[in-house]
Amino acid sequence: MSTTRKVPMRQCVGCGEMKSKKEMLRVLKTAEDEILLDATGRKNGRGAYVCFSRECLAKAIRGKGLERSFKMSIPREVYEKLEKEMDALEAR
Repeated sequence: MSTTRKVPMRQCVGCGEMKSKKEMLRVLKTAEDEILLDATGRKNGRGAYVCFSRECLAKAIRGKGLERSFKMSIPREVYEKLEKEMDALEAR
């Protein structure tokens, strides 16, 4: 009798779609209130998930999905840094 492993599902803060954890990119808030991308998904801190697309990141910014997840206001410079990091990841 084989056992099936449960696949962890997460909701995108941009489009709201449920996908497996490996299909999404983790945005992380550290203990020092620093916001950054966590491509490995293993760093310590509060995480929110976004699909691997600029459209979902743009929706998360417009709809304030990340601000709601982290319960804090996020400056524009941080969003610009996230967009640059997303571009670098998409270029791979």
